[in-house]
Amino acid sequence: LMGLKGKGELTEIVAWGEKPPTGAIPFDLWLKLGAARFDAVPRSPKDVGAICYTSGTTGHPKGAVQQHRSIVVAAYAAALMNTRTAADTVVSPLPSPHVYSSCVFNAAFLVGAKMVILPRFSEEGMFAAIQEHRATIIDSVPTAYYYMLAHPKFERYDLSSLTRCTVGGQTLPVAKSLEWTERTGAPVLELWGMTELAGAATFNPFYGANKPGTIGVPIPGFSCKIVDVTDPDKEMPAGERGELMVKGLMVMDGYYGNEASTRDTLRPDGWMHTGDIATVDEDGYYTIVDRKKDMILTAGFNVYPAELERILCGHPAVALAAVRGVPDEAKGELAKAYVMLKPGATSSGKELAEHCRKHLAAYKIPRGVQFVETVPITSSGKIMRRLLSDIDDGRVVLDEVTVTRPG
Repeated sequence: LMGLKGKGELTEIVAWGEKPPTGAIPFDLWLKLGAARFDAVPRSPKDVGAICYTSGTTGHPKGAVQQHRSIVVAAYAAALMNTRTAADTVVSPLPSPHVYSSCVFNAAFLVGAKMVILPRFSEEGMFAAIQEHRATIIDSVPTAYYYMLAHPKFERYDLSSLTRCTVGGQTLPVAKSLEWTERTGAPVLELWGMTELAGAATFNPFYGANKPGTIGVPIPGFSCKIVDVTDPDKEMPAGERGELMVKGLMVMDGYYGNEASTRDTLRPDGWMHTGDIATVDEDGYYTIVDRKKDMILTAGFNVYPAELERILCGHPAVALAAVRGVPDEAKGELAKAYVMLKPGATSSGKELAEHCRKHLAAYKIPRGVQFVETVPITSSGKIMRRLLSDIDDGRVVLDEVTVTRPG
């Protein structure tokens, strides 16, 4: 960053901390150097308020240009749908640069709630913060819930102050959601959003039907629909899979410096392509199936990694699972799972495949299972499927030999 000083419009860099880099202005000194008064620059709700970068799980990060009003609407939505009030204490391990984090952070400011921000996620760090601050809400991602539920010291902490918890970023398997509620007494309210939307646009409401496994209903004033993946003008009926499209005040202006991606994503009529495959039920609750780019095509059939991951994570021995397609001469691609077991748990590839067979069509069953010590994830907790090749052992097999993860 210091190398950019003096280039373009960047003339000053202000640093926070005891030892700022050479050439940077310490924050305290910067405050003292400020004028006694300053004139506010006129701004409208439609002016650019932030440029937020995507996590890059399927490619290079892109900068989504957000209006001031988009950021405000996102905060109001989080406060409204989760009924956040000044009586709440929120614990969050979410990385500050991500829109999920800024959305719930701004919502806390909006209603006057107490916000406890952890510098990084750890299971015991979360447990201790909830217990110490008597947290009523936690906001996190599926991987955090996986790790906390699998932690051997879970029962040693008092988490009874929790009244509701949110999860976003990726879908939390129903089995994990119900396990969390059973062990803490707090419902998990799944939500959905994108960097391109400045926050969450659909919620399972705190008051009203909470349907685990779904991403809930759109916020007031926001529109969603499911369209044919090859014909966005053809809307799909309830229960049918298609691409989720959205429209409303939270939609970005476009990608900074990337007109081609902007044209591919935003339609002239205001609707935005999300790239997510989803369904909607008769009650208007949406369910994410997977990212369109992550789809595995095996012998002409569509297999969605996220669907397989949810089933695998429902097995009592599994802490976390990731799935990707691997090349196959006969079928084009095969689904391969990378599985991290819970501490002290034992399983085999054959056993996990049989577990999937109870819940999925035969063509969706993973043809290979590799047990791993860790799964590559982003700082926001999303599985980075494009990096699974880095840990791949080159085999596509379902061994009957059991594997045990040390306790």
